[in-house]
Amino acid sequence: MRFAFLIAVALVVCACNKEGDNKLPEVKKDRTEKVAPANAGTVAPDGVRTVQIEAGRDGYVPDKIAGKPGEKLKLVFTRTVEGECLRELKDPSGKLHELPMNKPYEIAVTVPNDGEVRFACGMDMFFGKIVAEKAKG
Repeated sequence: MRFAFLIAVALVVCACNKEGDNKLPEVKKDRTEKVAPANAGTVAPDGVRTVQIEAGRDGYVPDKIAGKPGEKLKLVFTRTVEGECLRELKDPSGKLHELPMNKPYEIAVTVPNDGEVRFACGMDMFFGKIVAEKAKG
């Protein structure tokens, strides 16, 4: 009886892993934060800083963006993997955005005055954050 159960489970697992299925992207086991410091990216004449973010095999890279409290950011996401998980982006306000494959997609955000705000994939499996730097002194 146990043997039959184990075979049934193995068949189900194998059937769920067929090629062509919309599998979740494989993620590296190393889940250390990939940090963009407050001076990362480019700053436009209007003071808005642009930060490039890849939505790929490792989730969001970088997945932590430091900034000055109240700083305006333009996050430019580029999705580089197929699959359902990273196809949608939930911005800090909770609004869902469809991320096109291999094409930049811009989201405007403001660094909070204190603490952090998060963004995530549509399934809340991968996430990143925008973190207010503490004042030095």
